Amino acid sequence: MADTMQFDLVSPERSLASLQVSAVQIPGAEGDMTAMPMHAPTITTLRPGVLRVESPQGTSEYVVTGGFAEIGSEALSVLAEKAIPMDEMTRAHLDELIEDARETYKTAKEEEQPHDIVEEAAKLLADMEALGTHMSL
Repeated sequence: MADTMQFDLVSPERSLASLQVSAVQIPGAEGDMTAMPMHAPTITTLRPGVLRVESPQGTSEYVVTGGFAEIGSEALSVLAEKAIPMDEMTRAHLDELIEDARETYKTAKEEEQPHDIVEEAAKLLADMEALGTHMSL
């Protein structure tokens, strides 16, 4: 059995990580999950949260705002809408993410989008605000 698996994290702006890892904690839309070598093939959507990567070099964390994770037995790819290394995250970044979520919610309500789209926008806003509390920013 393999001790590590290939992990790649990319966002539209850049590739943030490509390394061998022992585990990755993922903020899945249906709940948090941990991917490890030999994981059953899975595809999940992400909610705003912290992606925690454990590798032989140590632990690293990234703030993600959403996206997808494709998990296999030997590799994990995360395609994030936005991703910021935790050590680069500032209050200004968080304020920008929360403001974007507020605008999405406001637009969904004003354009009288279907109820489920308004609910998704409200959940995004709540998740972003909770993320700030979790990070103590």
